Amino acid sequence: MDQKQQLLLDATRRLIRRGAFPNLAKLLTKSHPADIAHLFRYLDLKDQRILFNLIEDAEKSAYVLAELDHATGAQLLEQLDKETITEVLQEMSSDDAADIIGNMPQELADEILDIMHDEDSEEIEHLLQYDEDTAGGIMSTEIFSLDEDLTVKDAIEAIQQAGDVEMVFYLYVVNEAGQLVGVLSLRQLLTVLPTKKLSEIMITDVLSVRTDVDQEEVARIVEKYNILAIPVVDEMNSLKGIITVDDIIDVIRQEATEDIYKMAGANEEELLYGYKAFKIARLRLPWLLVNLFGGVATGYLMWLFKVTLKEVIALLVFIPVITGMGGNVGGQSATIMVRGFATGRIDFTMLRQVFFKEVRVGMIMGSVCGTTVGLLAWLWHGNPYLGLVVGLAMVVAMVVASSMGVIAPAAFKKLGIDPAIASMPFVQTANDITGILIYFATATAFISLLR
Repeated sequence: MDQKQQLLLDATRRLIRRGAFPNLAKLLTKSHPADIAHLFRYLDLKDQRILFNLIEDAEKSAYVLAELDHATGAQLLEQLDKETITEVLQEMSSDDAADIIGNMPQELADEILDIMHDEDSEEIEHLLQYDEDTAGGIMSTEIFSLDEDLTVKDAIEAIQQAGDVEMVFYLYVVNEAGQLVGVLSLRQLLTVLPTKKLSEIMITDVLSVRTDVDQEEVARIVEKYNILAIPVVDEMNSLKGIITVDDIIDVIRQEATEDIYKMAGANEEELLYGYKAFKIARLRLPWLLVNLFGGVATGYLMWLFKVTLKEVIALLVFIPVITGMGGNVGGQSATIMVRGFATGRIDFTMLRQVFFKEVRVGMIMGSVCGTTVGLLAWLWHGNPYLGLVVGLAMVVAMVVASSMGVIAPAAFKKLGIDPAIASMPFVQTANDITGILIYFATATAFISLLR
């Protein structure tokens, strides 16, 4: 956060604390909507509502809502009267308005749609038919298209008369049936003879996505081809909407945030619960229970090898090292896999290659770490065989952990389970169990040399 933003946040908190709402309203009037939206990240729901209620301009309120997550936006609007809600939503683009309405209670959402202008409500109802995380769910239906039979002169006149629509540097061309048949740039339009027809100058190989394509896939396509927007079509190739790069940035940010929360065993819903400890604990508890049972299983394995542990008590010292390093290596491999699946850089055709790469990496790191800890164990306890056992167990445990960090996310992906959710708790727990098993099995095999 820069100094200007920090000063604004400090002033906002101070004015809310003092109840100086008229002064805060004046401050918001002078502030840019983007700066106001940024403040919401650092305020709890109670203060967010106070701040939002003090924004006097519906257009500015709409801008702020567009910068927030949809669930928070819905919560902020629910406290207002239906007419005010409708006024704010009608200032928003149809895709953002649809996302917020989709997060409202069904009864309230229906009432708001009834109050809205017919044109706006139809667009929003149309968008609500699509899953929120698909191309259809994030597209804007306020698009500008040109008929292929138009001349360049007529097309320029149509652009000049166009209203408030999503239009970037690409102009999409449709046939009389509304099907997407071509694309051209503004530059192309301005550099050819005015009598030319669009069908003569347009590019017919148009990059587009279907309405049911996942938003992550859309983001990957936009990133891969470095385009500012991508058209959305239905199964008949009819132009339905457009997704611009600002929508893609939101998707990337949203998906990255979700993955971070999931890999930590947390949930983005926690932000909506504020300081409600029981609700937050309920969201986190399942993943902690996975680790709990894994810890119990690890303890049981140590009990099974109690004879080995009793005879060579020095083995106890290196248990945290073996399990900890295995968990770290497995976590690294799992993170690479989860991120690779998310970005499209890893798929099942590459699984064999990635697996052996991670195994080789695990072998190299295990050899270095195993040699180091083995020498330390020898020097510390004066028994070279203890150093051999600890070092060898470390190498094997880290190799197994690396392979597990690849196999687990791939298996969850294959089963249709989000690897970001399940991989990390599973890998950490499994590595603890396998690390202990490898360590004590190795020690038992050399027990006669360790006494």
